[in-house]
This record gives sequence, C-alpha cells and structure tokens, in this order.
Amino acid sequence: MPPLNRIVLAVYAGLYVLMLARPVDASTLYGVNHTHWAITRFSVDGRSSVDSIGRYQGGGGGCCYNAPERWYPGLTVRVDWQTGAGSTKDFPGTQDWSKVVAWREKILAQRRSHSKVVAVPDYTGEQVCGLTVHFLPCDEIQVTTSCYGYGTPEYPIKTPLQLPEPQSCPQ
Repeated sequence: MPPLNRIVLAVYAGLYVLMLARPVDASTLYGVNHTHWAITRFSVDGRSSVDSIGRYQGGGGGCCYNAPERWYPGLTVRVDWQTGAGSTKDFPGTQDWSKVVAWREKILAQRRSHSKVVAVPDYTGEQVCGLTVHFLPCDEIQVTTSCYGYGTPEYPIKTPLQLPEPQSCPQ
C-alpha cells in the first residue's frame, strides 16, 4: 500500500475510534456561511471542524459538540474562526514561481482571525443534534442545536444564505 494511502487509512481509523469512544451526547459541529469570504477554519470551545466552508455554503463538519444534559441560563460557546479568500480563480499557474509566491502572499494577507463568545439558545425539552454555527456579515455569528436542517420550516434560524455585505459594520 502506498504511504499516502496508509496515512489516510490511519486517519480514518483514528476518527472511527474517536467516534466509538465519545459520549452518547456528543454530536457534530457544522457551519453555514452567509458571507462572501470563505471560512478557512473554525472551532467551538477548542474543538475544530474538519473542513473549510466556501462562500454562501454549508459544511465544515467535525466532532464533537458536547451539550450539557440540561440547558441553563448563561450557557455559551466560544467560536474561533478564520476568514479568507474563497476562490483560486486568479491562480497564476505554476510556470512562474515568483507569481505563485506573490499570489500566495496576497491570499495570506486577506486572512483574518476572529473569536466570539455566543449564547446557546434554550434547548430544554428538545433533542440536541450537535451545534450549527452561522457565520454572518460583520463577523457576527448565531448558533443552534436544532435537529432540523437549515432551510426547513422548523429550523430556528431563518437568515437567508446569501446576505448582502453592508458598506460598514457597527463597532
């Protein structure tokens, strides 16, 4: 077996073992990006998602969000995330390495790190199905533990996926 395949297999095996060992109430992290920037990475209370999220998309799944058995007033999560370019459409190709380096520097210069503590909505009497983080313009976020999918009538966050970027954001 080629070395890369062995590494991929080991990673999947490790994730499988983690899924088996996690508590029953551990659930997936998911993100919905309502902005024109890509979410290049995010974490909730230090637990990382496993994928980036493109502009105006959902994704980022990861393990795990452990909701307390009972919701209580003041329950919060800390979300850390990084935004950046969401496209490689202006990639110069690999013919001229100096252009590749300049393109990479431009991409890196656009990255921004963010962190916010946000209240978890009351889920008393409801099943908790992980945590979905909604990334909104002006570096705002909303979270939900809903088991319904984004866009279904029962889903609690009704924010449209593609929001216009405001000219300026409140300070």
